[in-house]
Amino acid sequence: MKRSIFVVLAAAAVATGGCTTPAMKTDSLNPDPAHNARNSLDWAGTYRGVLPCADCEGIDTVVTLANDGTYRTQSKYLGKDDQVFSEEGSFTWNEAGNTVTLPGREPAKYFVGENRLTRLALDGSRISGSLAEHYVMTKITDGVIGKYWKLIELNGQPVPALEREPHFILKVEEGRVNGFGGCNGFTGSYTLDEAASRISFSQIASTMMACPSGMDVETAFHEVLRTAHNYSLDGDRLTLNRARMAPLARFEAVYLR
Repeated sequence: MKRSIFVVLAAAAVATGGCTTPAMKTDSLNPDPAHNARNSLDWAGTYRGVLPCADCEGIDTVVTLANDGTYRTQSKYLGKDDQVFSEEGSFTWNEAGNTVTLPGREPAKYFVGENRLTRLALDGSRISGSLAEHYVMTKITDGVIGKYWKLIELNGQPVPALEREPHFILKVEEGRVNGFGGCNGFTGSYTLDEAASRISFSQIASTMMACPSGMDVETAFHEVLRTAHNYSLDGDRLTLNRARMAPLARFEAVYLR
């Protein structure tokens, strides 16, 4: 049965009531509208942390906040199973500009700090006590290297569901790229100029299995890698492009899998 991360977190807060004392409401902090987190911090991005759980080892949680006011979350209950729960929607700021609310099935509030989010109680107060530090999530460094980029669109068309998702990962070591095309794994080399948003791939080699599905995706994916020479990055969204043509392919970063 699908669990709600917010129900579990509320249960954890109740279970530690003996050592957890709500502090002041964050609505009253940073009242100056010209110098609050919303206006002064580079808050857009992806945050990750392991939040307390009442009946598991912890909840590995990823929250992405976008400049357009939308969010995406992923959560995984450690020590239970490998299922990843995802949610997306639009978030709101409080009047003080220091706290965001993610509505979802059950609302969640986060206090926005420098490169961190702090999960709050449902009434907007900080959670204190021995578990307080476990409610802090840190921002993941921006960039394309080292991330698992899941292919979601090819030549303007959504990628169909396959038994295993096509993706690539840029490795720091020796400029190598590894990935899966839709039927076969592949490896190769890449060169990257982050200042100019330039990228190119070469020496792409893959295994030679034949599959009942995924071969057409793989062929088109490999063609994208051969022809792309620049990219666009917006948080956890990546496109590979050639010149000023329409994007050849679109990807999204996956942190829990």
